[in-house]
Amino acid sequence: MDKSEKLALGLSGLLLVIFFGAIMYAAVAKDIDVPTCITDMDPFTTDTLFQTAPDTYELQMVARMWAFQPSTVRLPVGSTVDLYVTSQDIIHGFKIEQHNVNLMAVPGAINYIRVRFDRPGEYMFACHEFCGAAHHTMAGRFIIEEGLDEPETEEEI
Repeated sequence: MDKSEKLALGLSGLLLVIFFGAIMYAAVAKDIDVPTCITDMDPFTTDTLFQTAPDTYELQMVARMWAFQPSTVRLPVGSTVDLYVTSQDIIHGFKIEQHNVNLMAVPGAINYIRVRFDRPGEYMFACHEFCGAAHHTMAGRFIIEEGLDEPETEEEI
């Protein structure tokens, strides 16, 4: 082995030890924790849909292999939804047909968009980022109905 190769290997090994030591120092001496997954905390521990104002709702949606929670959301016509999307495991996509909604569901991050449903009907949403073997099953729907008093969410298995 060449002298310069030994020097490069030695320096890279020394850098690894220094970086590992810095991480251990931060964890022990400075009491710095590694960030946790957002889905371990409220309100993302359960699918949450609640009303924040007349005709305005907030929905926290979690993407999991290979489903969205909630998978079905029923809302009255004219609803505005503040939609917060995150992922529990890997990167997923989130796209609602007939609306300008196209988000990425990323673990440890929350993406937000406001969407309004002015016409009754079913609006499908699906994952548009390949996420594994059952990616094609990762879909759900917003059901927008006339005369609906209480919004609701459903899980379809």
